[in-house]
Amino acid sequence: MSISLIGEITPTPSAELKTVPADRVSYVLIGEDADGQRLDNFLFRIAKGVPKGHVYRVIRAGEVRVSKKRAKAETKLMLGDVVRIPPMRVAQKPAGTPPAAPLAQGVLPVLYEDRHILIVLKPAGIAAHGGSGISYGLIERLRATRPEEPMLELCHRLDKETSGAIVIAKTRKALVRMHDLMKEGGVEKHYKLLVKGDWVNERQHVKVPLERYLLPSGERRVRASSEGMSAHTIFTVLERFGSVTYLDAELKTGRTHQIRVHALSQGFPLVGDDKYGDFAFNRECTHGLLGAPLKRMFLHAWKLRFAHPVTGEPVDITAPLPEELSAVISALESKKAAQ
Repeated sequence: MSISLIGEITPTPSAELKTVPADRVSYVLIGEDADGQRLDNFLFRIAKGVPKGHVYRVIRAGEVRVSKKRAKAETKLMLGDVVRIPPMRVAQKPAGTPPAAPLAQGVLPVLYEDRHILIVLKPAGIAAHGGSGISYGLIERLRATRPEEPMLELCHRLDKETSGAIVIAKTRKALVRMHDLMKEGGVEKHYKLLVKGDWVNERQHVKVPLERYLLPSGERRVRASSEGMSAHTIFTVLERFGSVTYLDAELKTGRTHQIRVHALSQGFPLVGDDKYGDFAFNRECTHGLLGAPLKRMFLHAWKLRFAHPVTGEPVDITAPLPEELSAVISALESKKAAQ
């Protein structure tokens, strides 16, 4: 591949760039290591320590150019693109500031790993990635505990309040192909959830468009709306407990808060949901209404099935219910058996 000159400047191949200079504009030639990567994720990788808000600001201001054109954060880079990057200074940390701490729960349970992908069990209460006031999410903490890995990137996300299996790419090829698989519906995703009320149908397709909006506080929300994007969830009853129903939800699309809002649209809020749930009922559940205290949302990504993005071999992953959720189900089953 010939490297073209920009004025008197020779672009640096992306595979060779370790960090962004703080004192001058830099030009980067996109190679196979970054082919297909989103612009914002590429900049996060080569501008470690630069606040994410600043990265997004320079993109919006047009200071970052891709092959001489303005670009958006979600722009996909292509082999041979030349990216213009303005000077970006790493945020100074106070002396003695420790690096990203490992997860309080210790090493995350690994459900699957090879040289291309890693699948771990994410606990509830931890965001998938940093941002929006969160210093370190799961991916940042994984990087901190695996400094020997040249690359770790999220293939998809789970809400902070949701536990379960999450896929991380260890190679660029795996990341690009996992994204393609997800777009093409090649990844089967199942969640277990508990809703308030007696769900009507044993198996139900919910196809309700979803629209994002902001609260006056600026917090993101989603609602059912004919003006929204198409969304499809298949709910299957696992067990009925009278006041609540245990369900499996298969995602056919991957919209923000999709399961939560689709269940609510049918009149069945998720137990423990602090955004769309029945808040009074949730408070009672925290004090043991269901037979065991539940202090989180009952939503768990429990099954993933797909063809391996590189080898093509079948990958079938099951993530066990966390103890706090299985305790609730056990209590409900015991109560039901005693009736």
